[in-house]
Amino acid sequence: MYFECVPFLPVRLSLGGKDRRSGLILTIPLSSDQTSMEELSATLDYLLSIPSEKCKARGFTVIVDGRKSQWNIVKTVVLMLQNVIPAEVSLVCVVKPDEFWDKKVTHFCFWKEKDRLGFEVILVSANKLTRYIEPCQLTDDFGGSLDYDHSDWLNKRLVFEKFTKESTSLLDELSIINESDKSSTVDKDKSADCALLPSFDPETVLQTGHELLSELQQRRFNGSEGGGGGQGGEEELLAQPQVMKLLDSLREQYTRYQELCRQRNKRTQLDEIHAKVMQVVTWLQGPGSELLKTQQEIGDSMRAAQALQQKHEEIESQHSEWFAVYVELNQQIAALLSAGEEEEVVELKALQQQLSDVCYRQAAQLEGRQNVLQAAQGFHSNTQELSQQLDGLLGMLCADVAPADGASIQQNLKLLEEKLQTVEAGLTSLRQKGALLMEQMCSQPSWSLEETESPAGEQQDNVQHIQAVMEEMQLRKQRCEDMVDVRRLKMLQMVQLFKCEEDALQAVEWLGELLDALLKTHVRLGEDTQETRTMLDKHRKFVDVAQSTYDYGRQLLQATVVLCQSLRCTTRSSGDTLPRLNRVWKQFTVSTEERQQRLELTLTFHTAAEKVLQLECVDAESLDEVDSSGKTLLDRLTMPVIFPDGYLYTHTHTHTHTHKTVFVTCTGDPHLNHNHNMSNPSPIL
Repeated sequence: MYFECVPFLPVRLSLGGKDRRSGLILTIPLSSDQTSMEELSATLDYLLSIPSEKCKARGFTVIVDGRKSQWNIVKTVVLMLQNVIPAEVSLVCVVKPDEFWDKKVTHFCFWKEKDRLGFEVILVSANKLTRYIEPCQLTDDFGGSLDYDHSDWLNKRLVFEKFTKESTSLLDELSIINESDKSSTVDKDKSADCALLPSFDPETVLQTGHELLSELQQRRFNGSEGGGGGQGGEEELLAQPQVMKLLDSLREQYTRYQELCRQRNKRTQLDEIHAKVMQVVTWLQGPGSELLKTQQEIGDSMRAAQALQQKHEEIESQHSEWFAVYVELNQQIAALLSAGEEEEVVELKALQQQLSDVCYRQAAQLEGRQNVLQAAQGFHSNTQELSQQLDGLLGMLCADVAPADGASIQQNLKLLEEKLQTVEAGLTSLRQKGALLMEQMCSQPSWSLEETESPAGEQQDNVQHIQAVMEEMQLRKQRCEDMVDVRRLKMLQMVQLFKCEEDALQAVEWLGELLDALLKTHVRLGEDTQETRTMLDKHRKFVDVAQSTYDYGRQLLQATVVLCQSLRCTTRSSGDTLPRLNRVWKQFTVSTEERQQRLELTLTFHTAAEKVLQLECVDAESLDEVDSSGKTLLDRLTMPVIFPDGYLYTHTHTHTHTHKTVFVTCTGDPHLNHNHNMSNPSPIL
């Protein structure tokens, strides 16, 4: 590659400098160091390849600067021009040192060798070079005014050569890539992806070409202003049109390449999306579905249901990763759909639909399973709570009942009823949750027909388990209800027993109060017949009330005996209530009989006395009768009352103010005796 050695050679090509025939001027500066003819020949070949054929046809004027070199080197260079560019060289100007080669020139006359060399050779001093070339076309080295910077020309030439090489190579690669894609359908191999990568970056090469073209358009590359930076005509300089042609071709191929890459990238995206979709679908329909199919149990307890819930959460966690991939794929597909072609849109929509169907079906399975597990936990929790309630109720029923009074029995009975109502509510709630659980199991999305046999069998087992649990709880509740009925009856009988005992004691107290009232307040006997009869009637009614109270107490005590026998309460009986009742009743009976007899004697006395008082002539027999009944009454009043238990009750009449005992006798004036006895009778006891 010639341009790589250009910066190291002393050869300069001034494309802006021209001779009088408008031919290009080629300057070869020689130095005192040994010059490599091979490198010089290669450099000349490279430099002569730059001008157009039209420029070459006008010929070259070669300036061999031998002022710092030896004659034999100069002669060798001139002879080498015959071998390298004999047809293109029209004139060779050898710049000689002043008076140094004069004697040696005669040994070799270049003008005599013109026919053999093919060009004219002139030995000339630097100051006389203007005879053949205009000063404006010579550099300052030869006394001219041409502005030429060889280093700048080399740098720009290197840029041009680099761009030419890279763009040409890039064009070949892009053409091969584009044509290979056109000749084949869609290549999905990885090697095709590698072939899409050219050796050079097209963007960088295009940017370099545009910068180079800008330089050329400003006539700063091989232009008329002098070396490397002058402006050259289009017929003299192929760099600018060559760059433009390369840029146009490169843009065209690069545009096709970009479209190819876009198509292949889109195809690659479709392939990647298709692969990911199939990966998600395969896992969801394979391992994911198998995980769910193995989780059909509902557990037989709250702990088992919680373990199943934890396992389900692990399965959901695995599914969530794939669902996240589904969301990402769905977004990618949506983005491609907005700018896809018709064929791609159909394919993308088919993939999207397939992915959505599988994901939604799997999500429905997960949600259905979650609902079943939640319903199962509620069912097992209610079962556990109801079982504890039944155990508590059964424990209460199995405990002995030994209350101290009726109030405590009423409280225990109320607590028993509340517990039974709680159990009833718990059983109702259990039935509702059991029905909900079976409904959730039946409403789960079904699998394919080929795979429903095993899950259906497990579902049937689950339904039978739920029904068995509810039946068991119903039987336990029924047994407790039967025991509650027995306990309720027993407790009601105990309440009745306590009530009978309390009422019997009340009857004894009432009889005692009646006896006390009889003994302390029922002492008057009446002042005449009418009053005595009235008091006698009241006494009989009083006795009837007491009799009713006694009979009621006897009935209550008889009921307590029957209740104790029914309750098998051998340690409990009427106690001393019955003896007390009988004792009070006997005392009351004795007292009422005594009161009855005294009232009857008093009535006899008043009747006899009133008869005597009504007679105008009182006979002795009538007086005797009055006297006899009076004495009998007085004797009766002075007699004590002897109770059946031997208790002697005496009560004499005393005056309130004197506390002096007055015994009524029936002596003296009968009227006085009568008035005294009736107004202040002695108590009955």
